[in-house]
Amino acid sequence: MKNSKQNQNKRFFSFIASAYMIAVISAVFFYEWITYYNLDIVLPYHYKGHWVIMGVYIAELMIFFSVYGGLKFGYLKASSSMLSHLLAVFCTNMLMFLQISMLSAKIAQIEPFINMNLADFAIIIVSAFAIEALHSKLFPPHDVFIVYDEYKPNAMMTKLRYRDDKFNIELVKNVNEISWEEFKEHANKYGTVLIYDIHSELRNKILKYCYAQDIRIYATTKISDILLKGADDIHIFDTPILLIRNSGLTLWERIIKRLMDITFSIIVLIIFSPVMLITAIAIKAYDGGPVLFRQERYTIGGRIFRIHKFRSMIVDAESDGRVIPTSDKDPRITPIGDFIRKTRIDELPQMIDILKGDMSLVGPRPERVEHVEKYTEAISEFDLRLKVKGGLTGYAQIYGKYNTTAYDKIKLDLMYIQNYSILLDIKMLFLTLKVVFMKESTEGFSEEQKIKINADMKQNSMNNNIEE
Repeated sequence: MKNSKQNQNKRFFSFIASAYMIAVISAVFFYEWITYYNLDIVLPYHYKGHWVIMGVYIAELMIFFSVYGGLKFGYLKASSSMLSHLLAVFCTNMLMFLQISMLSAKIAQIEPFINMNLADFAIIIVSAFAIEALHSKLFPPHDVFIVYDEYKPNAMMTKLRYRDDKFNIELVKNVNEISWEEFKEHANKYGTVLIYDIHSELRNKILKYCYAQDIRIYATTKISDILLKGADDIHIFDTPILLIRNSGLTLWERIIKRLMDITFSIIVLIIFSPVMLITAIAIKAYDGGPVLFRQERYTIGGRIFRIHKFRSMIVDAESDGRVIPTSDKDPRITPIGDFIRKTRIDELPQMIDILKGDMSLVGPRPERVEHVEKYTEAISEFDLRLKVKGGLTGYAQIYGKYNTTAYDKIKLDLMYIQNYSILLDIKMLFLTLKVVFMKESTEGFSEEQKIKINADMKQNSMNNNIEE
């Protein structure tokens, strides 16, 4: 019962922290509303009208907190939590500013808006780190017992150590080297088990035992897990069954998605046209080479198109014809290229690809032809991600990194496809704003990763073949 009680305490802590954050941020807005904005609108509000405005503000604030995960205290690192809060609050304040402008029949005062954001940002920066410090003191990291089968979980262990505020690796054992009784002894001792690529029969046995004993369980996902997670519950019999579809998007969903793509791409091209012009001039002036980089990529149904990006590397970066993954501090990247990659400016020409219909705003990242052929040869399920049109942003771009392995990318992309909705697309677009400010999302492959890419693909393919 220890884990159950701890989970209840964590939820209570999260509730109190969330209530505090919403109350303080809302109080700042209420002050600006009463002091400035209400006096500036066409028909000033009185009494109950103030509470209606506050209710609207709080509702919008909670929506943006939900989108950015700002209220998941203890789930994100303090820096990521702070960024989530900053973006959620700024979006809420901007939306309210537009609404107040409409009520005022003119552009609302900008000074109160700036003061409100500055006060909010100061509160968030202090509160995010204070709440994180208190959470870490009240809830120390989980002692983790890792069990694996054929392949060692070295990469997974590196990721767990990065989040040492949540995980403390105590023991790592191969399931073939310990008895069932020894497993139960270790699981009960540490209270948290991570299952890393174990065949289904033993995996199910471990899951059922840990669940019955209130032992916290983490498990790396398999392709079949993701397909089941996106299934529909069917209750036409007294035996529950799951319906797993592989039909892609409906006609209505495709129409709405296309309209969103056209509208958004036109707006972005208009707003950022000065930035694109300056970037083009800078690239041309630096070395006289072409401004745009074109490359063949795969999209829906295995169709090939030519993607456009601002060139960030030297001319003929792959002149010998070999596919060379981009690495950290890659010498082929120009100084201008380094800046536009970090700021994502190099992606802006893809708005033209979206407008043409070759790409969508949200979807699996379209991979280059050589990569798809290599990945599909090693991972037969890789082409499942071609059920929808390739996108500028998506699950793999938001929750992964540039150097995320192909096997993990397909799992992230399938999570998107299996759970697709218009609201999910909108959420992905807002989350993309957060990714722009996260340096680790653009990390290239290290030299060690480049050497291991092919080996990892073969290993993941073998893992996937034995998952059942």
